[in-house]
Amino acid sequence: MENIRLKKLYLRLCMTSIFHNVLKNSVFSAFEAYAKSESIEEKLKAYSSMVTAIYENGGTLDGYLRKAIFEDENIYVKQRARKIAIDKKMEKAVTTELDTFSEFTALSAEDFKNDLGIDLSIPEFNSRELDLNVLYHKRIEEIDKYGYGVFSSSPMFRLSDSMEIEPVVSADKISLEKFIGYKEERQRVIDNTEAFLQGRPAANVLLCGDAGTGKSSTVKAVANEFFNKGIRLIELRKDQLSALPYVMGKISENPLKFIIFIDDLSFNKNDDNFSMLKAALEGSASAKAENAVIYATSNRRHIVKESFQDREGSDIHRNDTIQETLSLSERFGLTVLFSKPDKKLYLEIIHELAERSNIKCDYDKLD
Repeated sequence: MENIRLKKLYLRLCMTSIFHNVLKNSVFSAFEAYAKSESIEEKLKAYSSMVTAIYENGGTLDGYLRKAIFEDENIYVKQRARKIAIDKKMEKAVTTELDTFSEFTALSAEDFKNDLGIDLSIPEFNSRELDLNVLYHKRIEEIDKYGYGVFSSSPMFRLSDSMEIEPVVSADKISLEKFIGYKEERQRVIDNTEAFLQGRPAANVLLCGDAGTGKSSTVKAVANEFFNKGIRLIELRKDQLSALPYVMGKISENPLKFIIFIDDLSFNKNDDNFSMLKAALEGSASAKAENAVIYATSNRRHIVKESFQDREGSDIHRNDTIQETLSLSERFGLTVLFSKPDKKLYLEIIHELAERSNIKCDYDKLD
């Protein structure tokens, strides 16, 4: 490499230890290929791959690197999150590496063109130099709000079939201001979430009632509202409840607060997932994390389905069995009922929708 700046920068990146996983990203993989290439052709291909990776990840080198640094799960950020004293040598390594990454953000297409020594037009990319030491340590000081790893950038997550907790693409951006009616019901969920954030006693919540009354939307809006204060939502399907201990283990040491969201919850009496949810609601050490609450929605007040045959069966302890199935909903510390709107609420919704849509008419006719 003729350009001494690029050569030194590559060698410094080779010594990265704290943020070692960042170097596995596609931009740095392409930069490494560029640095190791012997021919102009190989260098051009590697450079083009690097620019492609930048384009595919937001379009700016500085934005790409900032996101990669903030999301990195490394020993330093984990110890800071757990408030463990940091060794001075580790602190120095973090500072040195962030300085190196800061210099990397200032690279431009012109730097590579000068290094290549060719009179050709090459693809360009946007970039500006960032002081990642300042930005990263400011972020660390508010780690309870921002967390680290994959949870640092998105409000909502799901558990994939391969057991990976991943951000929800095109997550619902609904806000609390969008709702009409059910103010008291929604406020109870908000108050519980605020208590959870503040470290005060907070309950697991069951939002039950008629379909279309805004139960699921309420939970998502609350997650959006408190995103910048440290709330994240992880949605599990009912058939994924057996993974609750795994999910709780993954989030237990994260400084953020998590809502485990289960939508449209109901069980048959012999459902294997019944016992797993029951254990979590009862605070079983294997199925519960201190920084997590469970919010579930259901169209049924009693979320375990039963038949008349269940009530009349041959079980000699039939009453105990019935109470066991019906009491699951009671294990939620807070139950919020969203009933079908009465005439007063219905008209309130109609009037508000008309006003928001700037519809001018005689409200008596709407009634």
